[in-house]
Amino acid sequence: MRVFYIRGTWGKLVLLVVAFLVFTAMHWLSEKAITTVSTMLASRLVPIYKVEVPDNRMSISFDAMWGVDYTDELLRILAENDVRTTFFLGGYWVEKYPEYVKKIADAGHEIGNHTYSHPHLNSLSPAAIRQELERNHNNIKAITGTDSFLFRPPFGEYSNKVIEVAEELGYYTIQWSIDSLDWKDVSAQFIVDRILSQAGPGEIVLMHNNGKHTAEALARFLPELKRRGFEIVPISELIYRDNYYIEQHSGLQRPLKPPKPKPQSEISARGGEGR
Repeated sequence: MRVFYIRGTWGKLVLLVVAFLVFTAMHWLSEKAITTVSTMLASRLVPIYKVEVPDNRMSISFDAMWGVDYTDELLRILAENDVRTTFFLGGYWVEKYPEYVKKIADAGHEIGNHTYSHPHLNSLSPAAIRQELERNHNNIKAITGTDSFLFRPPFGEYSNKVIEVAEELGYYTIQWSIDSLDWKDVSAQFIVDRILSQAGPGEIVLMHNNGKHTAEALARFLPELKRRGFEIVPISELIYRDNYYIEQHSGLQRPLKPPKPKPQSEISARGGEGR
């Protein structure tokens, strides 16, 4: 191998110029890469997984797509504990069990949209996604008389396309921060331990109306959550409707200004819910 040595003032000057050009090029490429990544992150939309709250509010939600075997028991337990939640209903379920849609709404629970046919939305066109949401929206409204504005994508799958269509229709896209795993038919004790170990302000729990051990677990962890000082509210009473942003790495919804705790007088007026 031949080795070249640079000698003299001009040689050293040339070497310095080359080194400077290399450094400048590397710095430019680095800045460009950072800018590109930042742009990509800024354009990536995410749903709401959790909410930054100044108090002990949290939410429990139920997805309903198949069956009603345990739904009456769930509603009874929720009523006994004076808790209102959010039910995300699928279109097939709404059409097959309209009496339960009305029963859920009449009990004071909130109803969200879980699409009509529970498809993989990322594989659909914007027009098809819109049709999935609108068809179910109209069916729910025909029964309850109210417009849904909370949407949970099937399988938790989403993309910019999915969220943008939902926003165009006036929907907030909602995920969850605590998965009960009740859909795996795990034991009631497993569900109880999993939820209580992760419970915290602003958390959103995912459950299913037809989970084999969901009702039993619900009856056991609700009193404990309330004993710990948590107030269980529907998701619409947890999220911010405007003046907020969502952290892209965590899905945490945060207000543009720090949230203020509810006045003690308001908590007392509501009977100290969850206290």
